[in-house]
Amino acid sequence: MAERKATVERNTLETQITVTVNLDGSGNTKFDTGIPFLEHMLDQVARHGLVDLSISARGDQDIDDHHTVEDIGITMGQAFARAVGDKQGILRYGHAYVPLDEALSRVVVDFSGRPGLEFHVPFTRAAVGGFDVDLFLEFFQGFVNHALVTLHVDNLRGDNSHHQAETVFKAFGRAVRMALMADPRMAGIMPSTKGVL
Repeated sequence: MAERKATVERNTLETQITVTVNLDGSGNTKFDTGIPFLEHMLDQVARHGLVDLSISARGDQDIDDHHTVEDIGITMGQAFARAVGDKQGILRYGHAYVPLDEALSRVVVDFSGRPGLEFHVPFTRAAVGGFDVDLFLEFFQGFVNHALVTLHVDNLRGDNSHHQAETVFKAFGRAVRMALMADPRMAGIMPSTKGVL
């Protein structure tokens, strides 16, 4: 399988983002976003997804974190789409259940070539460490739209918003890891009866 790495830059009047991803990494991260709780969540994706992830971001955070978080999701989605390539030989589908104390989340992903998001996370608090948890929906919507994946995110239970978010991001990492795994029986084969994704 070809090397699955990509670097994508996104520069707008609101944000300047650079994302580098290695889908066959070991969970190494380097973040410079100015949003500590988001970085903590992205670290979960890298560690549990076994992807190397580097993100640098500057945005209009004097207003709020919305544009920066959304544009990180967009740019990360573009990087994943570029790195995964033609998708031949991958499992395509991935899923994971992850608990953390009282919280439990399920994430299912399909590298389908079609964007679709179902996000059902009833956070028990509006913010964690000053981070507006509503922005997680914006992050995942940006990722889905540009990675061209179908993603179902369900927090099944949880009382602590930090735990709810962490189980979501850990499960996301593990689901992506499964979907992007190579199956030697599928070498050179597109995982679709259409012959294209």
